[in-house]
Amino acid sequence: MELESVLKFLENKTILVTGATGFLAKIFVEKILRVQPNVKKLYLLLRASDAKSATQRLNNEIINKDLFKVLKEKMGGNFNTFVREKICVMAGDITLEDLGVEDLNLREEMFSQLDAIVNLAATTNFDERYDVSLNLNTMGAKHVLNFAKQCTKLKVLVHVSTAYVSGEKEGLILENPYHMGETLNGATGLDIDNELSLVQDKLKQLQALDLTHAQLTLAMKDFGLQRAKQFGWPNTYVFTKAMGEMIIEEQKENTNVVIVRPTIVTSTYKEPFPGWVEGIRTIDSMAVGYAKGRLTCFLGDLESTVDVIPADYVVNAIVVAMAAHGNEPYSNRSIYQVGSSMRNPLKYRDLQELGFRYFSKKPWINKDGNPVKVQKVTILSDMASFQRYMTIRYLLFLKGLELVNTAFCQYFQGKYLDLSRKIKYVMRLVDLYRPYLFFKGVFDDINTERLRLEGKESGIETDIFYFDPRAINWEEYFLSIHIPGIVKYVFK
Repeated sequence: MELESVLKFLENKTILVTGATGFLAKIFVEKILRVQPNVKKLYLLLRASDAKSATQRLNNEIINKDLFKVLKEKMGGNFNTFVREKICVMAGDITLEDLGVEDLNLREEMFSQLDAIVNLAATTNFDERYDVSLNLNTMGAKHVLNFAKQCTKLKVLVHVSTAYVSGEKEGLILENPYHMGETLNGATGLDIDNELSLVQDKLKQLQALDLTHAQLTLAMKDFGLQRAKQFGWPNTYVFTKAMGEMIIEEQKENTNVVIVRPTIVTSTYKEPFPGWVEGIRTIDSMAVGYAKGRLTCFLGDLESTVDVIPADYVVNAIVVAMAAHGNEPYSNRSIYQVGSSMRNPLKYRDLQELGFRYFSKKPWINKDGNPVKVQKVTILSDMASFQRYMTIRYLLFLKGLELVNTAFCQYFQGKYLDLSRKIKYVMRLVDLYRPYLFFKGVFDDINTERLRLEGKESGIETDIFYFDPRAINWEEYFLSIHIPGIVKYVFK
């Protein structure tokens, strides 16, 4: 595969981006506008009731973020005009046919003009309701593919999945496709149409019970976990993402499709500036809890590899893959795993040490104005140990209740119920994240490596579109970029 200039590929191109208010999507949009202002048009699809609401979301959740400050400085007083010229925002929903775009003229405009589609719309919640996750991650992929098939000049569809569609596989995990009905545990009977029917039947059963919204939500979450585990996936998120890949693989026909599978995505490494992050992402929840003195124990294998990759690396890989396949369609090599475990592995032990070093020197200041002193957390190596630890905490609290004066019993009874709920919640989270805390796999990235090498040999702009994880100094990244970034943008 020969690559020409990526900037040249982007020039005068029209690109549709779904899930436009998402973390990666915003970085993708900012990158394209900053490095190739001569892109023709970016259509941004986001969930909204109408065009006015979509425009409000564009301004509040995308353009006005700190992420765009470098572009604003570059464009100066022309920024707003530039955005109006280059961005067309529209209300839509990937859970619907034609992506929920009701304006027929707008649909026809895209059908005739789109050069590329980047599907970044998804729910990444491990503990999502099954109906919600199935509609977004599985059926959403189908609707985006069907939309792409109607685009007469489309060069490439990039579908962003996750490397963790592999479930709990061990050893070297290849960049292989998932075929319809394939399962991770050898179980038979996986059929997406059947899953949709089961969801509808389950909803009818639950609605007949006159449950509260919270009860219904929990029941649908549990149903998703049950279905995922039946076929070998550890949670609803990766199960529904895998089924989305199955649909694309089976139904793509002549559509030129690229699947990008990032691992755990973290804050930006370099561009548009180091350390930008949004929301509490997977490993960051541990950092927040630790810094605030709430994480006193850690469940996991400190020698396990934690595969993280900065967000700008992922976006650069998406752009280069889009350009490569847009110039040379129907390549057999169409799946790219973007991570670090193959080329520059990081262990949970490293995270523990770097977190301790950072927050020892720069402790979090609590609401009372006092620095929170951190200590190295207790390491529990299996679920049984963690359950014993939580049980002991629970029993000690109950013992404390016995010593309380009756005048305060009602107050502490409330505290007891609160603690009970928290313990149940923690145990549920631990069960969800357990597979990743003991992960024994390494994500092969031979296709991604070939893409890097071909880009280098072809003389593309590797300084602009960098995505080689070997260039990352993890100590510098976490101490000087990532942790300061989550302290600035995530901590509340």
